[in-house]
Amino acid sequence: MVGTGELLDVLLAAGRRADRLTHVRHLPAREGTPVDWPAWADADLVAGYRALGVERPWRHQALAADAAWSGRHTVLSTSTGSGKSLAFWLPSLSAVRAQAAARALDPGRIETVARRGSVLYLCPTKALAADQRHALDRVLHAARLRDVRVATCDGDTAQEERRWVQEHADVVLTNPDFLHFALLPQHRRWARLLGSLRYVVLDECHAFRGVFGAHVAAVLRRLRRVAATYGADPVFLLASATTAEPAVSAARLIGVPAEDVVSVADDASPAGRKTVALWQPPEVAPAEGPWSGLLPEDDPWALPLDEPPVDVDRVSTDAAADTEAGAEAETGRSAGNGSTPAGVDGDGAAGADPTARTAAPAPGPDAGTVGPAREGSGPLGTGEDLVADDPDRPRRSATAEVADLLADLTAAGARTLAFTRSRRAAESVATVTREHLREVDPELAVAVAAYRGGYLPEERRELEAAIRTGRLRALATTNALELGVDISGLDAVVIAGWPGTRVSLWQQAGRAGRAGADGLVVLVAREDPLDTYLVHHPEAALDAPVEATVFDPGNPYVLAPHLCAAAAETPLRAEELDLFGPGTRELLDVLVARGALRRRPSGWYWTHAEQAARLTDLRGTGGDPVRVVESTTGRLLGTVDSAAADSTVHAGAVYVHQGATYVVDELRLEDGVALVDRRDVDYGTWARWVTSTEIRSVTAERRWGPVTWGFGAVDVTTQVLSFQRKRIPDMEVLGSELLDLPARTLPTTSVWWTAPVEVLERAGITVETAPGALHAAEHASIGLLPLLATCDRWDLGGVSTALHADTEQATVFVHDAYPGGAGFAERGYGLGATWLRATRQAIATCPCRTGCPACVQSPKCGNGNNPLEKAAAVRLLDAVLAHAPA
Repeated sequence: MVGTGELLDVLLAAGRRADRLTHVRHLPAREGTPVDWPAWADADLVAGYRALGVERPWRHQALAADAAWSGRHTVLSTSTGSGKSLAFWLPSLSAVRAQAAARALDPGRIETVARRGSVLYLCPTKALAADQRHALDRVLHAARLRDVRVATCDGDTAQEERRWVQEHADVVLTNPDFLHFALLPQHRRWARLLGSLRYVVLDECHAFRGVFGAHVAAVLRRLRRVAATYGADPVFLLASATTAEPAVSAARLIGVPAEDVVSVADDASPAGRKTVALWQPPEVAPAEGPWSGLLPEDDPWALPLDEPPVDVDRVSTDAAADTEAGAEAETGRSAGNGSTPAGVDGDGAAGADPTARTAAPAPGPDAGTVGPAREGSGPLGTGEDLVADDPDRPRRSATAEVADLLADLTAAGARTLAFTRSRRAAESVATVTREHLREVDPELAVAVAAYRGGYLPEERRELEAAIRTGRLRALATTNALELGVDISGLDAVVIAGWPGTRVSLWQQAGRAGRAGADGLVVLVAREDPLDTYLVHHPEAALDAPVEATVFDPGNPYVLAPHLCAAAAETPLRAEELDLFGPGTRELLDVLVARGALRRRPSGWYWTHAEQAARLTDLRGTGGDPVRVVESTTGRLLGTVDSAAADSTVHAGAVYVHQGATYVVDELRLEDGVALVDRRDVDYGTWARWVTSTEIRSVTAERRWGPVTWGFGAVDVTTQVLSFQRKRIPDMEVLGSELLDLPARTLPTTSVWWTAPVEVLERAGITVETAPGALHAAEHASIGLLPLLATCDRWDLGGVSTALHADTEQATVFVHDAYPGGAGFAERGYGLGATWLRATRQAIATCPCRTGCPACVQSPKCGNGNNPLEKAAAVRLLDAVLAHAPA
């Protein structure tokens, strides 16, 4: 294994890249603390673990297993590679075997026949379930146990195999989606499993956050309710990354008081020395041209990394657009039925006119009034300068830089994962890395691949096996490999851009040096206000506590369809409503009034012929995935999220799969199919759309003198209208085509603030500069809200307009990019003054003259980052904040 010091020297290239390294942190190794096996643990199972080299469990494993065995809901929140799976398999498999033994000793008792214990394992992705099945089979084989029947069951499982699972399996590995769409609606077929349910394991439960977390919380309440009808009251075992308040989050997820959950968070596993490097790509010299640092496949085809990671494409759009006249829009990730494609993209900014990344907008009347770096530089006035020398010179893209670093690490013999922010960035990094390596050693080039959502299951399993065995030396991946798929023995992890939360940062970093070995982690900054800030303020990234897992189980947009599904499973009774939280009764009244449910003296009933579970989608995709099929062969290449199809696989779009380019011939939305042809092309495609925001109701409102702050429900409507072809890499526009696609509406929540005419006049903002000032303030505020709320930029969207029809004033909107909202905009409303002060400071202290990606330019702007007025935005925010309460 290559030493981390040597690998860092490789990246520094004998000092030629030393100016890119902004900080190095060495995290010391940690000794493990083993303890004895619990006395209750099944002896054969213990022997199996010992045969695999686990002589004794770590202390945290034994504590969590003991709590679960005693019947307490338990959450284990420790680092990547700390052996959390042993902590949940030891008690659950011991219970299965104990009950099987009781049945064998007294086969005549009816209850022993009916109550052979069972375990339900749930995780966010099919890949993780498959990996856990593989690991569990190894343990059972080592223990020589043949009386524990294990099965994986999900939407891909054939009916005949599914019947065997229903009738015989002791341990069923699946995901919340299967519970929602299949198991719970057909619970009578699963009566044996549900009636004997002893444990429910929730693996990687920190991934159940935001709106997805609220959906999973509702599904788990439905599971508890249905299991109770069969006489079962299972114990929940939750495995999580290191998060804040794990017991509180776990209790909210499963619907019990926090005091009913035991939390184990003291990691007693050994850890190797880890070197963490923060890295800022270099400035691009003018002679190189604005696109010299861009990867061929980066910007043109960049797609967002949708959360949570899943096995089908969960993406939004890859588009650039003009909004309706007078408005500027930055839209966030779309989700849900009828949702907007929402114009989100990853590092590389497809969705913005690419020239906006490298050339500042033409100076307006107020340009140039912000002077060079001075005391107080840095987004939060820390006194540190963030950009050296000539601040208006752009920096190389993070994905281009990561491709170079990945090639160097691979050539040096390291096994590496490179995490990217988008599916297409993963494709680009892999392609360019192979090109670099082909010049050195063609055999090394074939040891690099991409890994992302949208691949077929068999492709993903093959890639996972290849990186495990060493056939592949490097993978460029989305966060699909952030979760606990067991890929150990890696030397390095390179992260292209801040992953959104510290939880994700440490999860991804934990892939380096697993199993107690040393590891190197490199975080490469994108040109983004938050990334720039963090690589120059390492304490904010590396020393601050990890975030809590945030989600709202009471979100009515989420809960309403689950109440319908619960009523379809078995009629809802009044005494059960507390399980679903406060406000459930009022929500049921609304559903009755709308005809969704019927009220009878005995409860609430679903009386419609269609399946209630089809009313919602846990992942917020707005429908079944669109299949991408090669026209000439009928071969299924992959899938794309339904809400993203309009802008990613419209007719004429370029689709990339493992480095190969395809052109879409036809998109059949009604059939859920995009037909493509394999073609080598020298261009990329950008979709263009219009967006509008309508206030539906005002939940809260306050005034700062003439300035009004509001929070409430809004409709964000988006329609993809056309697309452009641009040649790579010079970005010459080759042509445009109109598209005929439906409008999509996202009902969500938003915070907004107004700037009346007198405020604009006081700030010296004219009619000509107002759109650019508002637009710049909107971009920067979206970039800074993640410092105050547990989200990242991709969870948010925004619109700014010099005159909004509902407020009748200049207005800036920032909305949650999820149906019904996710609590992020509400957080911004609650911390309005703090938020705007941070926004103002970020803009004012950036030493660029007219605006750059580190302050007011956005990587996902629907208007190509035009117009933007940096100096006017500072004056505007000063004028608004002058009315803020002290």
